[in-house]
Amino acid sequence: MQRIRLRYTKRGRLRFTSHRDFQRAFERALRRAEVPMAYSAGFTPHPKVSYANAAPTGTGSEAEYLEIALTEKRDPAQLRVLLDESLPDGLDITEAVEARISGLADRLQASVWELRLDGVELAQAQAAVKAFLDAESVEVGRLTKNGMRTFDARGAVADLQALESRADRPGAEPCAILRLVVRHASPAVRPDDVLSGLRAVADLVPPVPAAVTRLAQGPFDEDSGTVTDPLAPDREAAAPSTQEDAEPTAAAAQG
Repeated sequence: MQRIRLRYTKRGRLRFTSHRDFQRAFERALRRAEVPMAYSAGFTPHPKVSYANAAPTGTGSEAEYLEIALTEKRDPAQLRVLLDESLPDGLDITEAVEARISGLADRLQASVWELRLDGVELAQAQAAVKAFLDAESVEVGRLTKNGMRTFDARGAVADLQALESRADRPGAEPCAILRLVVRHASPAVRPDDVLSGLRAVADLVPPVPAAVTRLAQGPFDEDSGTVTDPLAPDREAAAPSTQEDAEPTAAAAQG
């Protein structure tokens, strides 16, 4: 059995698709691309697809991940193209690698988010960010299926910056960009929780809902504070075998 790991996006209007909507679209794409999927056992077999830490509905993403199990070996690059062509624009398969090392979900330790705050002045956003980072804890509430839950939104935040929008120009409406790095913890702290925290500590309330996009997710480097590529270990593990395969070819050419 071959396992392939895929990176995909949710862009434009497709950011409003739920995780269940994406599952249905992806399973249709698997059938259209005639992917030789492995299936679970039991009375209602399902294709073996493992989804990892999907973004909330309404948020865009450049870095969603899943893993599929195949009954026949396929070239990851060709498989990526076939699946990408079978999905609607906005749900795009951007990378495919063969799984070489277990534990993809364990590598997704943190996310980088971008929050676009239209109508918010940069100075106002910077002051709110400073108040948030200076606080020892920021209690926020979220309604769950078990009722209202209160938790600390500050502890999971590794970095938070307010940046000027690249589109700012004379006469344009103000717009601040928040760049957020948040560790994946329990309970999970989402971008909207951080926005609730900014409202609590600095009364920052954007006049329109924030446009939220996940830029990256993966292993978190504590020393640099950066989020790295979760597929890199699989590519690195594949590199030696590729080199060994190439050596006999080179030797035959010399002979």
